[in-house]
Amino acid sequence: MHTATTILDAVVRHVDATGFHAHGVHVRTGASSTDGTDTAEHHWTTDVRREVHSAAKGVCVLATGIAADDGLVDVDEPIALYLPDGDLVLGDGVDGVTLRHLLTMTSGIDMPWSATELTDWPDLAAEFLRRPSRGRVFQYANASTYTAMRVLETRIGDVGAFVSERLFAPLGIEGVDWQRCPNGHVVAGEGIALRTEELARIGRLIRDRGVVDGQRVVSSRWCDAMHTDWVQREGSGPGYERYAMAGWGGPGRLWRLHGAYGQMLLFDEAGAGTDQGGTVVTITADDHFGADALAAFVADELARRHPLR
Repeated sequence: MHTATTILDAVVRHVDATGFHAHGVHVRTGASSTDGTDTAEHHWTTDVRREVHSAAKGVCVLATGIAADDGLVDVDEPIALYLPDGDLVLGDGVDGVTLRHLLTMTSGIDMPWSATELTDWPDLAAEFLRRPSRGRVFQYANASTYTAMRVLETRIGDVGAFVSERLFAPLGIEGVDWQRCPNGHVVAGEGIALRTEELARIGRLIRDRGVVDGQRVVSSRWCDAMHTDWVQREGSGPGYERYAMAGWGGPGRLWRLHGAYGQMLLFDEAGAGTDQGGTVVTITADDHFGADALAAFVADELARRHPLR
């Protein structure tokens, strides 16, 4: 048996002992109901909004899911159906690429990350889509998520405004300005700044499969899509062998949303669906190279405290 405080205390001790550069940690465990949820939080630095980096890709998936729930998009239709006629030249094989492919990094389009990719071309999405597809091949790229949100924008209008109204508002998150590219579109795969506890609210929504305080925000299938139907990656290190819609499989029995420099939502499903509930550990940090080791510690600690039977 464990509580949020016992888990938190173990993580804090580990961070202090290893010198991991954490900003904050938030633990939520227990049932989904208001009375049954147990939370605890600790901060090493002032609790201000900071960039969550690729954890924002989970926000993109939720936004796409809400739009799909509204009947505005189908993630398995070719994105060519949503693009204005004549505005873009598509590379060979790109006419079969879908939103699902873009969000799972399996479009087969090659565009390695660049720190200046948003300004290297007049339009990053147009450059991405004009390149050929090699089929359902995995390649992690911010440009893939950026392009997905550009496609979504054709159906819902401004993505930032949509997310603020349909996702952040039900979670009580206000005044978030999503970073924009030079053309005025959200940068998508990053560019959102949140406090530790605000990021934890997104984790709670995902853990509780799209419901917060009794209100359905997004269908459960979109939360599930972050950690099911894994794309297997050969030759990858621990915690990077499987990818779904924004979610990485591992370490151990966990799955996670993982942004650069240690922004992580770590989900342990042991107890999920019971009165004990699942556990979510939210970490904000400035320690890119220590993040994997901390995630592995959390996985081992939760497995020790709540072994699967």
